[in-house]
Amino acid sequence: MSGRATPFYCPYCGDEDLRPSEEGHGAWECGACNRAFRLSFIGLLAKGLRRDNDQGSGRT
Repeated sequence: MSGRATPFYCPYCGDEDLRPSEEGHGAWECGACNRAFRLSFIGLLAKGLRRDNDQGSGRT
């Protein structure tokens, strides 16, 4: 597993002009919209856990 999760596009403008930020682990900067953001892994969901709005959940 990589030590750094790499985003493919900016979550604000959708551009791909991204570079790692000097702010620390998981921080990225977008050259297109001049915004900075951070990615972080929260955790794993329990096996079989589904949200009510998931398709195919079998709920009505």
